[in-house]
Amino acid sequence: MPGKYQLKRRAERQQRTRARIVEAAVGLHNTVGPLRTTDAAISERAGVTRMTFYRHFPDEVSLFRACTLHALAKWPPPDPRAWRRIANPEERLRLGLSELYSYYRVAGPGLAMLARDAPLMRPALFTSPSRFEILRSATEVLIEGWGARGRRRKLLAAAINHAAAVPTWQSLVQQQGLAEEEAVELLVAMVTAAFRR
Repeated sequence: MPGKYQLKRRAERQQRTRARIVEAAVGLHNTVGPLRTTDAAISERAGVTRMTFYRHFPDEVSLFRACTLHALAKWPPPDPRAWRRIANPEERLRLGLSELYSYYRVAGPGLAMLARDAPLMRPALFTSPSRFEILRSATEVLIEGWGARGRRRKLLAAAINHAAAVPTWQSLVQQQGLAEEEAVELLVAMVTAAFRR
């Protein structure tokens, strides 16, 4: 019968193997997307057999939840609650977009792949709150600062949601080469113009 020390070492090895599998899966999700990530590719990248992979993750739901928790821990999204302390809506928006764009710098490529694949994925794969739900709540904090109602609120919400979207960051910063600060100032001006319209 194995002693406590051997059991502890075995548990630590299993934990390291599980972590390698999750890291491999997250890496593939961020580069090729969840829908194009195969169990075989994850196993190969993690350096484990398919049998070992399935022992740790018997179904897609358990793997995807572990990946989501890993991504939230490794790349935590900004906490929008602190933004509420800023009464001026333009300053609140400037801070919010700056923090979101800093987050996108590290998590954006993976979020873009996930957004691309999400419409074709089973709802059971998404934990709650998902990263998208967290980001949606962030834009709500940015919208509420303006005190707009009715049609004006709808126009403002469209402008802020567009400004805070990963594809907007990709377009302005990655594709067109703006500095994040320049992109933020451009978008604050756009939102302000939409509000005053």
